[in-house]
Amino acid sequence: MSNRVAIAGVGMAKFGELWDKNLRDLSLEAGMYAIFDAGVPGSDIDGMVIGNMSAGRFTGQEHLGALAVDQGGLGDIPAYSVEAACASGGAAIRQAYMAIKSGEHDVMLVLGAEKMSDVNQTEAMNTISVASDWEWEGMFGATFPALYAFMARRHMHEYGTTEEHLALPTVKNHANAVHNEFAQFQRAVPIEVVMNSGLLADPLRVLHSSPITDGAAGLVMCREDIVKKYTDTPVYIESSEQRSDTLALHDRKSITTMNAVVTSTKNALKDANLELKDIDVLELHDSFSIGEIILTEDVGIVEKGKGGKALEEGITEIGGKFPVNTSGGLKARGHPVGATGVAQIVELVLQLRGDADKRQVDGAEKGLAVNIGGTGATSIVHIIGR
Repeated sequence: MSNRVAIAGVGMAKFGELWDKNLRDLSLEAGMYAIFDAGVPGSDIDGMVIGNMSAGRFTGQEHLGALAVDQGGLGDIPAYSVEAACASGGAAIRQAYMAIKSGEHDVMLVLGAEKMSDVNQTEAMNTISVASDWEWEGMFGATFPALYAFMARRHMHEYGTTEEHLALPTVKNHANAVHNEFAQFQRAVPIEVVMNSGLLADPLRVLHSSPITDGAAGLVMCREDIVKKYTDTPVYIESSEQRSDTLALHDRKSITTMNAVVTSTKNALKDANLELKDIDVLELHDSFSIGEIILTEDVGIVEKGKGGKALEEGITEIGGKFPVNTSGGLKARGHPVGATGVAQIVELVLQLRGDADKRQVDGAEKGLAVNIGGTGATSIVHIIGR
């Protein structure tokens, strides 16, 4: 049996506040685009996985696997629904990856989807907060902005990270999203605007945070030995790793390091027989700007405490040594929580195929995505290559 799993096609529905579309519309759109891109007959798809965090609370709808298969007209194939908070999309990809490698399935459709804007802001924040330790964090009012603010303030205390550093991921990612037709915010934001936006949870401001977003993304994945039946431009998953950490932030040895990210990244690189210097483009989970700074350190781009300096020096810009979040990231592309992990891989596939237009990284051959759940309690890392 072939050792690798291939990605034959990708698709996305544009991210944003999509008042005229519901969850099934978004899932169907992303899935159909992925199937058309792959050139795969629907009859060849023998399984489906959908990643979603909390459709039951956001929309009142559960049983999403059956819903997606029904709407897509895919017959009676097995359909699985996966939840891992904001890492639900990455978990869906990993489940399909393992199912194909095991020989259980040959061709699978993978979706990530979330419809978040049909509830008010308070309800949305409460729903997202259940991805933290609700009994010891959320119940006491520690929202995700507050938890990431703790991380940011400690990082500033320990390493001298500044408010200017916190603004730089937003500036960079908005500049990248200008050229992403699927992004929620296709406009640049000056650093002064970021630094003067309203306080969310000191020191984090509104423009340090990803938005409430509706959206879906899809992949068609299959065995390596059959992918050439469908496409001349396949991309391959070279490794898939997942690790966990404490759910509550206060139980960790350090709140400025996501140990699950450190371990899953090291294991993914080892499994792919690669070093970080071999990676050409990265998608790192930036639900808050401090998240990108910490992940830049935890994957090994720079040593601990130097994430802000890496942004200052342009290391993570398109054209830099390690381009990060060429899509615009969660901040500017948007963060429909269940769809994010799949959207990260869609971006990397476009980069590796040379289809990323004005945000293209020259000669990109290897990509790495880190999709995290909560404050890093779940970390899922995928490495893909041409």
